[in-house]
Amino acid sequence: MESWVIYALLDALAAALATILAKIGLQNVDSITATALRSIVMTVFAVSIMLYFRGVAYVGRITSMEYIFIILSGVAGGLSWIFYFLALQKGDTSIVAMIDRSSILFIILFSLILLHEELTLKKAISVALIAIALYLLII
Repeated sequence: MESWVIYALLDALAAALATILAKIGLQNVDSITATALRSIVMTVFAVSIMLYFRGVAYVGRITSMEYIFIILSGVAGGLSWIFYFLALQKGDTSIVAMIDRSSILFIILFSLILLHEELTLKKAISVALIAIALYLLII
């Protein structure tokens, strides 16, 4: 099995745990405060991992254009977390998570438009099935 597949599966496992733990933690905490606290923990954790494996020198090699896109990605990720926690606080965990994971529909659309990736038959069928599943969940 390719290493990226293992990383993707570990990502899915960690995301599932994060969702369940967040739902439990959100019972008496407003979602924006919880998102801010989660961001602090993730920042400390990510910086620690970066320093351990890469050190500080690697940061100096990042170009200004890369910084811009990383910052924009961070803003989009922060908005995603805020909206996710708002939905998670009020909605059914499994449905909120399923809708959140349907971001793959937007990812495929943006990858076609912005990254000029190919729309294969397999991707098109997957998009249709995800869209149908999402529709069935929210009707």
